[in-house]
Amino acid sequence: MQRFMFVIIVIVIYLAIDLYAFQLFKHAAEDYSEWLGKMLHIGFWVSSILLITGLLLFTTGALSTSPRWLRTLFQGLTLIVMLPKLMLALFAFIDDIIRGVRWVAQLFISNKEVVAENTNKGISRLDFIAQTGVAVASVPIIGGSWGILSGAHDYRIRRESIVLPNLPKSFHGLRIVQLSDIHSGSFWNKRAVTGGVELALSEKPDVIFFTGDLVNDRASETADYQDVFSKIKAPMGVYSVLGNHDYGDYVNWASASAKSQNLKDLMTVQAQMGWQLLLDENVKLRTGSDEISVIGIQNWSAKGRFPKHGDLKKAYANTQNSPVKLLLSHDPSHWRAQIIPEYGDIDIMLAGHTHGAQFGIESGNLKWSPVKYMYNEWAGLYQQDNQYLYVNRGFGYLGFPGRLGILPEITVIELLSS
Repeated sequence: MQRFMFVIIVIVIYLAIDLYAFQLFKHAAEDYSEWLGKMLHIGFWVSSILLITGLLLFTTGALSTSPRWLRTLFQGLTLIVMLPKLMLALFAFIDDIIRGVRWVAQLFISNKEVVAENTNKGISRLDFIAQTGVAVASVPIIGGSWGILSGAHDYRIRRESIVLPNLPKSFHGLRIVQLSDIHSGSFWNKRAVTGGVELALSEKPDVIFFTGDLVNDRASETADYQDVFSKIKAPMGVYSVLGNHDYGDYVNWASASAKSQNLKDLMTVQAQMGWQLLLDENVKLRTGSDEISVIGIQNWSAKGRFPKHGDLKKAYANTQNSPVKLLLSHDPSHWRAQIIPEYGDIDIMLAGHTHGAQFGIESGNLKWSPVKYMYNEWAGLYQQDNQYLYVNRGFGYLGFPGRLGILPEITVIELLSS
């Protein structure tokens, strides 16, 4: 009941903002033909009705059995609808502030003659604010729509070559494909996802690493995509670790046993797909008489809001004599918090988690995303002394069902001996 009342309050506030923003929107629409103006008015209110209807359906549980991807898509569309109207309301508020300042100023001016705006010379202040507001408000509509329709599955291959002095010669040229943050419950285009998997396999990797977050919350999210991800194979195997979302920590489970069973089901799914899940343990990759170690740890974060399930001491055991050690750890904050100060012989850590915020700018040497203010290392390759960290931008998406600027990634790393 409390949740329902909260949604009603949100709807009332949203309608108030709608009415306020509509005054400016209506003025801007006057510059168009009468027919187009009416269509714009109808579109404005139809979007509000659909959004409110969706909120009520989700809140009352009428869509509780709907697939997760539908809810994710609804969240994205909600954002696309609400942001422009908030921007319009802001511009309307700016206009009201200007009006208020002028009114107050006139009270203190001895000559109170009001000079009417000459609409025959240039554009009026209200017209300028209205048109500017509509132009600015259109940005999230265009950008958000593009991010969903194009960016969500615009997979990019990112290549790195890393020289490791202690790498055995027999491993020279080892090709690693890293995938991360699939979030299968968010997908809405199976054909595109299949294309991404095929693109990864076309790189002919020797080994494939998955660095966590196969699902958003529930193992059942993999049902429609298990056949797709079962195609992920490599001669030396596919190795995976758990991410923060894989534990089901963000769901109100009916019981602790239900949550525990969900994690067991997720582990079973990975085994059925032929992935070897590393739970604070390590494996050896062998070529002839040479070997290197792959260490896999459960989620371990230096950020307080994310869990520390992993035990690196346990995972690291019996790897001391390996010439090269590769660590799979979901959260990149783990690198500076524990790897660098305590495990100087771990050569490379592979992580994901950040998604690059699914929004930002990458052009040449310019790389920016708001997530950089939360994570020092958030996308790409980093190095300190002889240790490396690679942060994958993620294969899937969460919350907003798309990407803008920071595109989904398939990482190809080639290891070279000196």
